[in-house]
Amino acid sequence: MDQVLEWRSQSRLLDEVAQALRERIYAGVYAPGATLRQERIAAEFGISRTPLREAFRVLERDGLVVNKPGSGVRVATADLPKLLDAYAVREAMDGVAARNAAERATPAEIEQLSKLVELQKRLTADWNPSAYSQSNVDFHLLIISVARNASLASLVPLLHLTSQVFAPAFALSSERASAAVAEHVEILGAIQTRNPDEAERVARAHIHATAVRLKAQLAGQKTTEA
Repeated sequence: MDQVLEWRSQSRLLDEVAQALRERIYAGVYAPGATLRQERIAAEFGISRTPLREAFRVLERDGLVVNKPGSGVRVATADLPKLLDAYAVREAMDGVAARNAAERATPAEIEQLSKLVELQKRLTADWNPSAYSQSNVDFHLLIISVARNASLASLVPLLHLTSQVFAPAFALSSERASAAVAEHVEILGAIQTRNPDEAERVARAHIHATAVRLKAQLAGQKTTEA
């Protein structure tokens, strides 16, 4: 029994440390490419390096960090080709989530989505990149939640990676955010009217619009390098 309790305690500690580090990466406290100093972080959390290394392994599986011999643990970075691959998956994921949300969301949940969209309108009018990024993630997370599709849960880290960690460095601007909010209004409208086909169509188009902007940037990079 004591061994079981000890295992549960260690497992809980691992989850807590991994989640705390994950949230710091999402919030930009640890920027893409930043080195995560094990000694400093272990001392900060009051833990040994063993559970910290396990937490790093969890984050590595999420794609949030990389651990290379000789260079230590670093927050992952994304180049444009990899980000485009991620958005191809997002396009399918968001389409399914919006379709299911149109079929399954409750009136109270639709009201929550509506409030998030209104918040985003205010954040783009008085441009606040950090707050907008968080509200954008919250909007898409809520759609995944109300979709009630368990198969989408494993793809949630991809949402954070694309919308909160990597894409802002490439595609975030007040102009694009304003366009994105207009697209969110369309997604919300399709969910409100219980139109699964339209919800999936506009959700996929929303993600595709960002991918198109990223492709244009990639083409510009190649032209500059040529």
